[in-house]
Amino acid sequence: MKIFTYPSEAGEERVSQIIDRGLGFSEDDYKQVSAYIADVKERGDLAVVDYTNRFDSKAVTEANLKVTQEEFESAEQKVESAFLKALDRAVNQLRRFHEKQMHNSWIDNPRDGVMVGQLVRPVTAAGIYAPGAKGGKTPLVSSVLMGGIPAGVAGVESISLMTPPMEDGTINPHMLVAARRVGIDSVFKAGSAWAVAALAFGTRQIPKVDVIVGPGNLYVTLAKKIVSGSVGIDMIAGPSEILIIADRDANPKFLAADLLSQAEHDVMASAILVTDSSALAIETSKEVQIQLEALSRRETAQRSIRDFGTIMVVPDIETAIALSNRLAPEHLELVVNEPFEYIGQIRNAGAIFIGPYTPEPVGDYIAGPNHVLPTAGTARFSSALSVENFIKRTSLINYSRAAFEKEAEDIMTLADIEGLTAHANSIRVRKDGR
Repeated sequence: MKIFTYPSEAGEERVSQIIDRGLGFSEDDYKQVSAYIADVKERGDLAVVDYTNRFDSKAVTEANLKVTQEEFESAEQKVESAFLKALDRAVNQLRRFHEKQMHNSWIDNPRDGVMVGQLVRPVTAAGIYAPGAKGGKTPLVSSVLMGGIPAGVAGVESISLMTPPMEDGTINPHMLVAARRVGIDSVFKAGSAWAVAALAFGTRQIPKVDVIVGPGNLYVTLAKKIVSGSVGIDMIAGPSEILIIADRDANPKFLAADLLSQAEHDVMASAILVTDSSALAIETSKEVQIQLEALSRRETAQRSIRDFGTIMVVPDIETAIALSNRLAPEHLELVVNEPFEYIGQIRNAGAIFIGPYTPEPVGDYIAGPNHVLPTAGTARFSSALSVENFIKRTSLINYSRAAFEKEAEDIMTLADIEGLTAHANSIRVRKDGR
């Protein structure tokens, strides 16, 4: 990994390169995804099946697009006991965390004769997108959990899952068992932009939803961006990223492993170590090269490390935190002595992993918080996927006649200043009794 001193001109140039890597959308990508969406709006299930046949499996038809009860039952017989044990732990811990996010409706009487409040209600229908790596053979079970659990906790009535099928037209059994565990009603054998379009606008078989959440490739992300406004979405997510702040006592083997855990995701992923120790920087860089050789996704991780992997040597931990706040990383690991002393200085991060035995993968799978996190600096203003993505708030207002008359003149004054005479008249006709 390249090592830079920061602050420096070269270090600043590297930081800018990482910040500016963007989401990678081109004009051609936008046109192609828009065409997929328009086709699904026009032809519905037939378009979804056509694209699925072309890109994922020729075995999918309109008749078997939706996973059947028999397929769910068969999946239960095909998974290992070790998987079920891990799945149960993950589901229980994720559900417990997300239950803490629930909000209640409330009312207040702030003035005589006035009642105001807020009605908190879940959306009616939600769509979860879960990628299927390597043609569905590597099931991203965690994406099912991270989308389905907060939707279920929120009280969403109907939850649909879209995921690409394997070549034989089936869904990996681990995905189906996970979907059933978290209360997902319907699973459909389709991925990419056409799956997002089907959720956004509905087809004969696939229900139109109110919210779409979940990670995906560039086409999935761009499709979510385009349909946003017609439906709610969680976020526009870019490539994965990790920033580790470490001091001289950190273990370079741990740090290298954690940097590579993100680099293997995508050639555009960013893995950054910021440390106040030149010796640690050198040892970690060497360890990254050693560990790279054993990775199944070595080529992807190698390109990511080459293009966007960086070690910054800073004068002190405070400078490291200032740089981290500027980058607003998706994942921030704090591997320093007395890490809790620094928590108050951190303003921008999707999730913070504290201490040497809290590597980022614990958050990916089992810790409890959601792993769908803001990327590309958007942690400056956005948050992790949560129960709040599946609820909406409706304001409640009630005035007695006496309370209305007490405030009527002020309302009319403000309306007249804005030139909205009909607004003022709505108040005046009641005040004057006409």
